[in-house]
Amino acid sequence: MTPTDLTPDTEHRGFVALLPRALRPFALLARFDRPIGWWLLFWPGAWGVALAGGAIPRWDLVLWLLLGSIAMRGAGCVYNDIVDRDLDRQVARTRSRPLASGAVSLRAAWIWLVALCLIGLVVLLQLRVYAAVVALLSLGAVAAYPFMKRITWWPQAWLGIVFSWACLVGWSEIARSLTAPGLLLYAGSIVWVIGYDTIYALQDREDDALIGVRSSALRLGSRVRAGVALFYAAAVLLWGAALWLVRPDPFALATLIPVAAHFTWQVATLKPGDGAGALARFRSNRFAGLLVFLACFTVGTVATL
Repeated sequence: MTPTDLTPDTEHRGFVALLPRALRPFALLARFDRPIGWWLLFWPGAWGVALAGGAIPRWDLVLWLLLGSIAMRGAGCVYNDIVDRDLDRQVARTRSRPLASGAVSLRAAWIWLVALCLIGLVVLLQLRVYAAVVALLSLGAVAAYPFMKRITWWPQAWLGIVFSWACLVGWSEIARSLTAPGLLLYAGSIVWVIGYDTIYALQDREDDALIGVRSSALRLGSRVRAGVALFYAAAVLLWGAALWLVRPDPFALATLIPVAAHFTWQVATLKPGDGAGALARFRSNRFAGLLVFLACFTVGTVATL
């Protein structure tokens, strides 16, 4: 395994190195070396199940959502790289990606994409019809996402719509309808995604500016820390409203104090010019997702007693 086999922000070099050499590019193409992506996709779905009171009786659904997140995040990355392969060759952090570097052919990438989608289909079949329809409604937004960075300064907002969609699926599977708490939980997730993906985009600001790719990190400029703080604050307020509707009790709001403290740490220590630091704070959102899950689990479980 040489340094050029991996993108600079890969996490699990040892895992990739254990795979047969022919399979390594496909694992990298689906970002299996970087589980942060599927954790961030998984948590909103787990929140929806937990806040609706289904975390214990439907623990199997939580595991199915985890499998679906791994497969569909992988499929989304493959599709994104197919669309962005020419742009990726122009950015230092992404030019070593399998399609951009030529390690995987375009035809092989499409086959791999179909295989990952078939795993997603197996997960879809575990859902009730209502939740399955909700899940399928996300496909248009998913397909459009790679093009957003070409037409808007806020592709992170579109990513929020896509990456938060599992929240609607998890909630509707347990509650059997899309009601206000689930929708508020989803809205909070969208602004959370805008916040953490703005932090992630700080790594590419110089390259993005040179090649004409737009991002919230560029749009916010010197106000990026204030912008992230605003998005995180909005997320906590929306989550608080969702929890309050399930259990109108100050105790419900108190369960969000740990994640609010974590967001405060992220913003207070964020240095926009420090790419490694920005990546570390972005990755810490897997822990933020866990903290929100614990809040949803506590409130949703108590409300069903």
